[in-house]
Amino acid sequence: MPENSTCSSASSCSKESCEGCPSQNKSQSMQEPCNAMSSVKKVIGIVSGKGGVGKSFVAASLAVAMRKAGYETGIMDADITGPSIPKMFGLHGPAYGTDEGIFAMSAENGIKIMSINLLMDDEEAPVIWRGPVIGGAVKQFWTDVIWGDLDYLFVDMPPGTGDVPLTVFQSLPVDGIIVVTSPQELVQMIVKKAYHMAEMMHIPVLGIVENFSYIKCPDCGKEMRIFGESHVDEVASELNIPVFGKLPIDPELAKAADEGRFHEIENPYLTEVVAALQ
Repeated sequence: MPENSTCSSASSCSKESCEGCPSQNKSQSMQEPCNAMSSVKKVIGIVSGKGGVGKSFVAASLAVAMRKAGYETGIMDADITGPSIPKMFGLHGPAYGTDEGIFAMSAENGIKIMSINLLMDDEEAPVIWRGPVIGGAVKQFWTDVIWGDLDYLFVDMPPGTGDVPLTVFQSLPVDGIIVVTSPQELVQMIVKKAYHMAEMMHIPVLGIVENFSYIKCPDCGKEMRIFGESHVDEVASELNIPVFGKLPIDPELAKAADEGRFHEIENPYLTEVVAALQ
């Protein structure tokens, strides 16, 4: 079989003759076009190698912080089987749609949000879908949802390196990712998995945010590291990426999320991320 069957002279094509051929350098892009009524300047993925480290918390906090800094922001809740973003902002569906697409819903501070929970009749019903169907839904959040004009779209991804992160990396024009982790030593391996996946997909890793780093005693202010000493600086140094912040366990922020008031929060621990994104 000829080595380049797309060449006009494929019958006589060889490795040597293909060098310099225009078709040799064509790369097949799998990126999908965004909705015609949307304009998104930057897409930032919020990822982790494992669940339960607070990706949604970080994604929501960054969207609120960038909104307060004067930017138009949105959150794509790509965690189809475990959506939490709408509840954090007190949003309930159904989202409104027309022939042009589905309109992202707006939180009280103007952040645009789309989640599978905003499209379901029963928010508490489980989403029992196989991987390809979930990946298709995430694509539709990009191609069919009307986001309007956004400066930043934060994509809250499910944990791991499976179908959905792969779909996002291939289908959306991701400008960079932020890895969310926790203090345990096991995290070094988990962070490296997320980092290497992004590297294989040619997606820049902007930095790491460590969540659950400590809790402050309300009486004396002492920092207690209930999940052990942090190891994030070691892995960040090894991978040559910055640590954007170490977030404490803050009961007030958790309460705001539970009560659907996350648009009201002030998270002072992510100033380095905001500065980097700006």
